[in-house]
Amino acid sequence: MRVRKTKQQIDAETAVEEIMGAAVKRTLSKLAGKMKERPEVRLRLSKDTRRPQLEIDHKDDFIGIGLLMSALGSCDSDFVHGMVGQLAWLNTYGEKLNLDRVNFMLSIIKGIEPRDQLEAMLAMQMAAVHQATMMVARRFDRSENVMEQDSTERAFNKLARTFAGQMEALTRYRAGGKQKVTLQQVSVSDGGQAIVGNVTQAPDGNGSEKRAVSSRPAFTSPNVVPMPKIENSMKRTPLTMRPVRTAVK
Repeated sequence: MRVRKTKQQIDAETAVEEIMGAAVKRTLSKLAGKMKERPEVRLRLSKDTRRPQLEIDHKDDFIGIGLLMSALGSCDSDFVHGMVGQLAWLNTYGEKLNLDRVNFMLSIIKGIEPRDQLEAMLAMQMAAVHQATMMVARRFDRSENVMEQDSTERAFNKLARTFAGQMEALTRYRAGGKQKVTLQQVSVSDGGQAIVGNVTQAPDGNGSEKRAVSSRPAFTSPNVVPMPKIENSMKRTPLTMRPVRTAVK
């Protein structure tokens, strides 16, 4: 028995469809904008069946070369040809070239958006490590005994840590090796002392009162002379006293 929908139900479904349609249109519009900002560039095999080679899959050779150079972050033709040759070498098994894997690794490099040749080389290494990680994960899933599981698990963990280290290296390189420093202002009233270090609360002798305990000594005066360090040769370094200025009457 077919149940007829009420007008309220039809209106509600129509409103939902309109909302979903608008959301889909916004998503597709954003995607189209990204595709315009980052034109696609791929590689293909040449039509020479006797000795096929990789070439740029674009109707205009000049534009294709420019897009590939932009994707690899370099305008050096020797570097670009070398990178493409390494992509082909990494994805050649016997005498057969896996073109899908070549374009997949190239897409990873494009996604990282290298800004120079160093970033492009690191991006290719990241693509290679990711590909190797997935191959090891496949072997781990199909391992039949404990020994195979242990070996593939160790290899997977090493590759995963390597990829994480590569991401950190890329982040540090793009940041220019700068470290973030946080400055905090501390106010000390008259008669007080500034304590540098982690401060915890420790019970006093009778357990009723608490006193502040610091992991580092307190600085009570800015003119304190540091103690000399005793080297392994047991030689003492002379103290360097600051000159004291006296007022002349």
